[in-house]
Amino acid sequence: MTESRHTPAPVGGSGSVPTLHQATGYPAAPGHPAAAGAPSSARRDLFDLEGWSSTRLTALLDHAEQLATAAPPDALQGRSVLTLFYENSTRTRVSFEMAAQRLGARTITMTAAGSSVEKGESLLDTITTLDAMHPDVIVMRHSHSGAPEAAARWANAAIINAGDGWHAHPTQALLDAYTLRAALGDLRGKRIVIIGDILHSRVARSNCWSLPTLGAEVVLCGPPTMVSAKFATAYPHGVRVEHDLDRALAGADAAYALRIQMERAAGSAIPSLREYRARYGLTTARLDALINAHIVRPDLAVLHPGPMNEGIEIDPEVAHGPQSLVARQVANGVPVRMAVLRWALGQFDLPEDLPIEAHASSSASRTAHRPLPEEEYV
Repeated sequence: MTESRHTPAPVGGSGSVPTLHQATGYPAAPGHPAAAGAPSSARRDLFDLEGWSSTRLTALLDHAEQLATAAPPDALQGRSVLTLFYENSTRTRVSFEMAAQRLGARTITMTAAGSSVEKGESLLDTITTLDAMHPDVIVMRHSHSGAPEAAARWANAAIINAGDGWHAHPTQALLDAYTLRAALGDLRGKRIVIIGDILHSRVARSNCWSLPTLGAEVVLCGPPTMVSAKFATAYPHGVRVEHDLDRALAGADAAYALRIQMERAAGSAIPSLREYRARYGLTTARLDALINAHIVRPDLAVLHPGPMNEGIEIDPEVAHGPQSLVARQVANGVPVRMAVLRWALGQFDLPEDLPIEAHASSSASRTAHRPLPEEEYV
């Protein structure tokens, strides 16, 4: 489903939670078509993968596969892609910039550090200032959920969410699906175990939309303080919660480790890092024992979105071992993000793309099945 330009849906809570622009009371930017209730342009925004069908996801992954071997070097010639990151990033930011450059686009990098944000400039003023320079795409990461949707109300550029708060990281979930499909084949019937700090993970939330839609079973595993049983009912199908890692890994096709997000106060949810590692770490000793007991398959695929805290959620020998797909995840981010950029700029259509005039009526359906409550937006 193509995302709405002018009626961002609430994110992250059960019930009616204000979006960033509603909470601040900011209107659409002066002169922006949203101020008159009209669609902004034929460009498409990507906020999350909720509502994307299997056919739609598969079509984008198929296009990314084509671009991995034959990317047209001038497809985005004359276009500009601006990366706007309010949080630190290595993989996502560089991957988007490489994707844009390989397609011939100009790239501009902006981080909050060293910009007028440090002087107190609001998100509204930052977005309208940048949009006045006419970038074609703004790839945006922000610590507050809903910020990309608010930005889409204020900008004519296409907005791509590169991670917002605890809410979503759609292109990470797309490259995860791409990587898993390349390693495991058809994902129908495959069991993917996501381990760790689920509560604070936008990666886990986006994967809980995409992987079950592609037919996989997703098992969320971690301490009860990080994986509430409510996660199993927050998504339409295909997600279950398990607090015992050995039991969760039984018969799994892939194990996906997440780091503990200390910057979001996740450390208070566990007694100690040592205890966490003993109970939920993907350690060499644990995997060897489970494989020898015929509980875990020897070809279990291992993933991690990075950055890794080696020695805590995953051992170095596992992270860089023969079953690790971590480096492939990084590499696959480039063709996946090339596909997203081409789609956002209207260079190819996906199944079920809505005509631009239908965007407003589609946004109401995006409020259903919201993930667990999280931090306030402002």
